[in-house]
Amino acid sequence: MILAGDIGGTKTNLGFFDVQEGALQAREQQSFPSRDHVGLEAIVQKFMAGARVQVTAACFGVAGPVVDGQSVTPNLPWIVSAENLARTLNLESVNLINDLEATAHGIPALKPEEMLTLNEGACEAGNAALVAAGTGLGVASLFWDGKHHVPSASEGGHMDFAPRNLLEIELLKYMITKHSRVSIERVLSGPGLFNIYDFLRASGYGTESPEIAARFAAHDPSSVISQAALAHECKMCVKALDLFAAIYGATAGNVALTLKAIGGVYIGGGIAPKISEKLKDGTFIGAFMDKGRLSPLVATIPVRVILNDKTALMGAARVAAGLQ
Repeated sequence: MILAGDIGGTKTNLGFFDVQEGALQAREQQSFPSRDHVGLEAIVQKFMAGARVQVTAACFGVAGPVVDGQSVTPNLPWIVSAENLARTLNLESVNLINDLEATAHGIPALKPEEMLTLNEGACEAGNAALVAAGTGLGVASLFWDGKHHVPSASEGGHMDFAPRNLLEIELLKYMITKHSRVSIERVLSGPGLFNIYDFLRASGYGTESPEIAARFAAHDPSSVISQAALAHECKMCVKALDLFAAIYGATAGNVALTLKAIGGVYIGGGIAPKISEKLKDGTFIGAFMDKGRLSPLVATIPVRVILNDKTALMGAARVAAGLQ
């Protein structure tokens, strides 16, 4: 039996899989609030406690850089160690990879209905890219070796925020008052959406309604903003989500140029499916294609949103099973 994990800043998904006739079969799965636990080993022990299975291989995709079998997670107070996980599971070794790398490994297992096409493009054999905003921002490359896409992790979510117009320059100036360095993750993530809203509020681009303020006190602010924007209940929320979608598209376009991702750009993470109606209105794709002399090239690149929130978990299982 294979144990796979997708470890994010908000939640940790674990699942059992086995392989039948060369294909993965999902078994029991469970989700845990990451911050309610002292570390991944505690979650693994809790998940395994009620299971009567013998795990023979394991892989975990973690939201953070993995170096020498260890990750100091930027959005959790954890140190995730492959050695400690192997000891917990009584295995000789386990695979520990970046969560975006895990997602990239899961893409081949997706069905057509598990993706939303934002730009049809012209599918070409070549590199592809994955950009995913959630609790943080992740970026991965899928290198085309002539026959297959080979996923590779990166920490592109921590590159500098590059404003493209006067409003975004104002946003950068505001963010610099909060952080000595402003990475793209500071504005393109769940917390980043609230940072954008906070900038608009503080800069006089609107007035916060008492109802929205009350919702902030009771619920996740980023969810409040996106839901109110999609329902057109709050003009400042609409403006915040519009700016967020434009920055998301521009960043995805930058990654596409960096990797010459003519094989496609995939949009992952937990936010995109929740704001799919906004992503379809042209704001995202307009910013994605706005690349000056290279706009004609970027316009040919397929762009698809991953709708299956278990893609990283499936990818981790595929790695543990040795499936490519």
